[in-house]
Amino acid sequence: MSDLRFVSAGEIAGLLTFPALIDALDAAFRRRIVTPVRHHHAIERPDGEEAMLLLMPAWTADGTADDVLGTKLVTVFPGNAARGADSVIGLYVLNSAATGEPLAVMDGRALTVWRTAAASALAARYLARADASRLAVIGAGALAPYLARAHASVRPIRSITIWNRTLAKAEALAETLKAEGFDARAEPDRGTAIAGADIVASATLSPEPLVEGRYLRPGQHVDLVGGFTPAMREADDEAIRRARVYVDTRAGAGKEAGDIVVPLATGVLATDGIHGDLFELAGGIAKGRGSAEEITLFKSVGTAIEDLACAELVWKALRGS
Repeated sequence: MSDLRFVSAGEIAGLLTFPALIDALDAAFRRRIVTPVRHHHAIERPDGEEAMLLLMPAWTADGTADDVLGTKLVTVFPGNAARGADSVIGLYVLNSAATGEPLAVMDGRALTVWRTAAASALAARYLARADASRLAVIGAGALAPYLARAHASVRPIRSITIWNRTLAKAEALAETLKAEGFDARAEPDRGTAIAGADIVASATLSPEPLVEGRYLRPGQHVDLVGGFTPAMREADDEAIRRARVYVDTRAGAGKEAGDIVVPLATGVLATDGIHGDLFELAGGIAKGRGSAEEITLFKSVGTAIEDLACAELVWKALRGS
């Protein structure tokens, strides 16, 4: 057995680029990859805290010695916020799918932010206008700077506007992006930020929709990343009504994403109102943006395919292949 590699967040950042990762995801959605149902295991804590263990396995099935098998292990401990620690922590274990040999253990949080942002940019490559140059980021959390960098790698983004409930956090993110060469600024008015953008990327855990249809204008692309349960929504009914809707996976979004589940249940979104997912876009089965005036909307909840493709790309870079 070869030496097991431990790969830190810093190493991952040094090995990945968004253009390469986006291409890897594009190929992954056309590839034979097995993705069993995600496992959820409740963890009973003596203090009554509702903790959770999530297992997300996937493996390539190309039938070669280079096939890989990966499992993301995620713990969710909501009480960690009060302890001054991250509530969501993860590791990614990569094995050979040909022999079962363990190859690497990677920082799961780092892989997640990279692959999530890359999936949004992949969707934008099919759905956003080719001349989209103004990006609005709604939310200034850990994923926000990655979304900005990813979208800027597929569209000619010249300006970035950031809105956050806490203006100081938006200002801090703007300074970070400025230091990277972006023309970025904080915007205190959410409607102004949304209306002035060509691409609106939202990554929040807000209990009520922040991307309201009344702010949208023709030609925009909306990227919804934050909500991951049926009870969470980032866009309101009017936004769904006005947009041509796409998802990362039909099975995942139709079961887990409130932005899709609720409109389907209430009739706001017709059963055939989802025009495609990343499998269909990458495979040329679904049509992307139809016109320059159309509003497109992409909702992602994540899939183990993305984690595996990201981890495999890191592993190949480590091996120099």
